[in-house]
Amino acid sequence: MNDILPPESTRWEWLEEKVRVLMDRYAYRNIRTPIVEPTGLFVRGLGEVTDIVEKEMYSFEDRLNGEQLTLRPESTAGVVRAVVEHSLLYDGGKRLYYMGPMFRHERPQRGRYRQFHQIGAEALGFSGAEIDAEMILLADALWKELGLTDVRLELNSLGQPDERRAHRAALIAYFEQHQALLDDEARRRLHSNPLRILDTKNPAMQRLVEAAPRLIDYLGEKSLAHFNVVQTILSESGVSWTVNPRLVRGMDYYNLTVFEFVTDRLGSQGTICGGGRYDYLIEQIGGKSAPAVGWALGVERVLELLKEQGLGCPALVPLVFAVVPDAATLPAAMSLMQRLRSLGVSVQMHSSTGEGMGSMKSQFKKADASGARYALVFGSDELARGNVLVKSLRDGSGLQVERAIEQVAEWASALQSDR
Repeated sequence: MNDILPPESTRWEWLEEKVRVLMDRYAYRNIRTPIVEPTGLFVRGLGEVTDIVEKEMYSFEDRLNGEQLTLRPESTAGVVRAVVEHSLLYDGGKRLYYMGPMFRHERPQRGRYRQFHQIGAEALGFSGAEIDAEMILLADALWKELGLTDVRLELNSLGQPDERRAHRAALIAYFEQHQALLDDEARRRLHSNPLRILDTKNPAMQRLVEAAPRLIDYLGEKSLAHFNVVQTILSESGVSWTVNPRLVRGMDYYNLTVFEFVTDRLGSQGTICGGGRYDYLIEQIGGKSAPAVGWALGVERVLELLKEQGLGCPALVPLVFAVVPDAATLPAAMSLMQRLRSLGVSVQMHSSTGEGMGSMKSQFKKADASGARYALVFGSDELARGNVLVKSLRDGSGLQVERAIEQVAEWASALQSDR
């Protein structure tokens, strides 16, 4: 787990604001759920034989009542629990999004920590394939908004439960014929969750997995039609994609469309966003049956990719740095700084060291280091005339102009427009 410190935290705020603006354009509304949920919520929602439940959850017993609790390893189950608990679908479908920390006890690696952060979107109560496509278009729009390139979209369909059961039987039969080639993890999952074997990262098993029965060959007419609508909308919208028949995702709750946005710029941790349809999870968690689809992106991975491509927010610097030669002028200086801030001007104040305000030379060095565009010099002579000295720091001119304090609203606006 790690601290996020300035100036890095500025990049996080920038990304979050980009997401908020984009979600508003697509009419998605923010939801905030607890970090701690009952352990059973994730066992039911994610599946008992998933890596997350078996190996990665931070679970503990509440000392007051003995309840088993877990730090959320993902947010979809919690969002669905909140939707059910508060009957949010009583008047129709809901489009929601969230941001926040998740927790998984796994090996830390590039762009992945045991406390990590996700941004996600969920559309609940909508069954149409066009909502699957909307979800994908939303994520694709975010990459464009951020300026990211080298991100590719992979699609698959997991069909419906009866289709997966037929495929599951074929998978078991196939892998049983090749048990000598399975690693220990695959043998353990052979009869409990054979679909997860397709997601193996073991290079020695890749040829075996590639030749395994494909789920898409077991899909019925309705599932194929749903998948075809998604692909058609994406193509018409100018979004390129490839079908990856081995794409299964890490949770058991998915059906029909699943997708991942992948990059080759981050090594083995190439997936930066993934999701799909989960039409049975709401009923599974205790609500009235309703369809749903969603995705989540890894904030650390997206920020890492932005850094890799030289993208991201400009450094946040104050517009104005206040140079205060004499402690006696501090009250007047701070009063004007407050007025400037109320007018929307960012101001950094020089502070004393306990041994005076410091020399003008040292203060100007700090003003220059701050990145501020202007220095405001509160000299006693200028203040006596009801003025303050405004000095340009960035255009090379070193231009100095006295401005009347009583006309601060006028010249504050001019400073901002020149930025």
